[in-house]
Amino acid sequence: MKPILASVTAAALFVTSADACTRAVYLGVNDIVITARSMDWREDIQTNLWIFPRGMARTGETGPNTVKWTSKYGSVIASAYDISTSDGVNEAGLVANILWLVESEYPKFDPSKPGLSIAAWAQYVLDNFATVGEAVDALKGEPFIIVSDNVPGTKLFATLHLSLSDATGDSAIFEYIGGKLVIHHDRKYQVMTNSPTFEHQLALNAYWKEIGGTVMLPGTNRAADRFARASFYINAVPRFEDPNLALASVFSVIRNASVPFGISTPDQPNISSTRWRTVVDHKRKLYFFESALTPNTFWVDLKEIDFSKDTGKVKKLDLGPNQDHTFAGDATKDFVATPPFKFMGVQ
Repeated sequence: MKPILASVTAAALFVTSADACTRAVYLGVNDIVITARSMDWREDIQTNLWIFPRGMARTGETGPNTVKWTSKYGSVIASAYDISTSDGVNEAGLVANILWLVESEYPKFDPSKPGLSIAAWAQYVLDNFATVGEAVDALKGEPFIIVSDNVPGTKLFATLHLSLSDATGDSAIFEYIGGKLVIHHDRKYQVMTNSPTFEHQLALNAYWKEIGGTVMLPGTNRAADRFARASFYINAVPRFEDPNLALASVFSVIRNASVPFGISTPDQPNISSTRWRTVVDHKRKLYFFESALTPNTFWVDLKEIDFSKDTGKVKKLDLGPNQDHTFAGDATKDFVATPPFKFMGVQ
């Protein structure tokens, strides 16, 4: 226990500046894999849902020497400020989630190497890869430099990390620590929150495993505590054969790791209310969305979307201020053809 406690003590030094968001992957029976995440922030990030077809020409939005690509896979995503992809799933069943990590430190921007705006980081992955393994193999060589900027309307520099999960249940966590890319790739990495770094989160969780979740679990809204609760519950809930029951279990886990709406912590301003949650059923290709301000959960059925290059259209589901527009059931038909947003970048 002493080495674990030492790691916990060291990691706890970082927790005071923690931000909020939680991601968890459920590994069920009959190939049921479900990924859930909460989006917690101190203000409305003006989220809308978008459908992107294959064949979209993209750039990394970092000036003359920038990454350029054409999307191989269609996707459904949740935007932030309609300048960034914060969450989404592609037609192959790959899920990308962007969460805050205050310890992030990206490499110094070198114009001689292709750049990628952090706003398009998740979209790059969804556009190009079908599995976590493919993404890890392609990105571990660092083919581009991540370029970040301030969150719109603030002086807060965006420091993010990326989690991926796929239809096989594989997972990977991508973090930039001290200017170096660190990748944690394993099916067992089911949960991610925010500070401290993922390595320290694992140490914290090892401590709580020694105690046992049926004896005691931490109950605050701090990232380390949410990590412990989500890690315990995502593996404690039953492995239902009925996918709807499995889905209900996962929703209950991500709600348990959420922060009540209206909560704020004056000395930790980035620990904030849960504004919305998404849950992805990889096998059935359903993308569920739940706003804190509406009475209903609704979903998007990727199987019913035309993602083709020739006839597929960019479409938007306007969620309204604070995502207060109410939808119920299958909302796939409610998307409206809309010009795509431009990813925030630097020139």
